[in-house]
Amino acid sequence: MQATTARASNLTRAALWMGVALLSFSAIAIAGREGGRALTTTELIFWRSLIGIAVLATLYARQPGGLANARSPSMPLHYARAVVHFSAQYAWLLAVTLIPLTELFALEFTAPLWVALLAPLFLGERLTPARLGAAGLGFIGALIVAEPGLLTGRLQLTATLGTWIAAASAVGFASSMLITKRLTRTDPAQRILFWMQVLQALIAALIMAGLWIRTGTVPKSFSGATSITVWACVGVLGIAGLSAHFGLTRAFALADAIIVAPMDFLRLPLIAAVGASLYGEKLAANVALGAALVVLANGLNMVAERRTQLQPTRA
Repeated sequence: MQATTARASNLTRAALWMGVALLSFSAIAIAGREGGRALTTTELIFWRSLIGIAVLATLYARQPGGLANARSPSMPLHYARAVVHFSAQYAWLLAVTLIPLTELFALEFTAPLWVALLAPLFLGERLTPARLGAAGLGFIGALIVAEPGLLTGRLQLTATLGTWIAAASAVGFASSMLITKRLTRTDPAQRILFWMQVLQALIAALIMAGLWIRTGTVPKSFSGATSITVWACVGVLGIAGLSAHFGLTRAFALADAIIVAPMDFLRLPLIAAVGASLYGEKLAANVALGAALVVLANGLNMVAERRTQLQPTRA
């Protein structure tokens, strides 16, 4: 009975940490939108990563052993995660120039469904009907948000290059989630975050250096013309980026990836509320319906999983 209570407690804590991640991702969206008006995406990622490195290195310096605590027995996985996550981000940013945002968001939210399908193969987790059903229902909600024609039967699917790139980004984000879950078996959250920041800063620096050499154009953030407001946005990106990924990593450490990943669907109604309150974006009927399905899917998933974990474990 004690083990059952502990599993239920872990599920609750995982949901709370995922809440931290979702709120942080919303802050990232706002700061990214404002900061992106002055700096390139590569620069935002670079400075955000440097802030993360500074914070995490300071935390390590206060611990016995210092930076030696950052040593990981799973460096190949860290390299893989950095490359996959960075590539997924760039695929997303390329797709945003090729297809409508609603279509892109719908495809992005298929990432948890890919996690549900791939986790049994790569992590050995169980694919229960309740878990698959929750991912599927959330996916349907995202599709309704993306394509109002679903409500009238006038949907016309056209697989463009942008669609395939957006789908690839969703698979990339799902793969990053799976690698994160795998890393939690050997590394604590702080170490996973530290190497993510270091490696992504390195990738961004190499890209900026390459463009600088090729074009002779100095990155905007190095020109001395960046305003205090933009730097404030960069600061929010750095801090919120840490708290977002720390919450995500802690959630994955406390519960199965198939449970944690569908919670990401809650970003949809959360971002809708942020858009309405800060930018005056109207909430369309299809968005409201799709968001309701997303919330329902997450609720059903949590209830089903909690009931399973509260059942006595047979010896």
